Amino acid sequence: MAKISYYTEEGLQKLKEELNELRIRGRQDIARQIAEARDKGDLSENAEYDAAKDAQGLLELKISKLEEVVSNARVVDESIIDTSQVSILSKVKIKNKKNGSTVCYTLVSEEEADLKAGKISVQSPIGKGLLGKKVGEVAAIKVPAGMMEFEVVDIDR
Repeated sequence: MAKISYYTEEGLQKLKEELNELRIRGRQDIARQIAEARDKGDLSENAEYDAAKDAQGLLELKISKLEEVVSNARVVDESIIDTSQVSILSKVKIKNKKNGSTVCYTLVSEEEADLKAGKISVQSPIGKGLLGKKVGEVAAIKVPAGMMEFEVVDIDR
């Protein structure tokens, strides 16, 4: 059964652009590499040819996986996000109960996650722990460093 993933309009567009880039430029580059290696003579002892063919296989696998992701992607209408609890595409401000520091994250699909941009995956330990929480609730989340407690300070979209 296919795994449905939810994306912002922007995130889905980036995936489609990457897929198009791989289909066109990626395949052209691999075809050129194979042709150059083929021109060098005996294919039975041609390491460059073998490497180019391996790269072609990996590229086609990546294209296939990306096609599956795009075909099972759904765009979330940000205007109907329920801000009474944390859900995908929620912008949530959380406070670390241990040291009092606060951070803001947007919960996104795994493929859109970018910690530098403040986007964490709903599949990450913190993302999973925050899902369904309301303002004022505390989430006890098991992270690699141990248990951490975060209080939900604000939810926005």
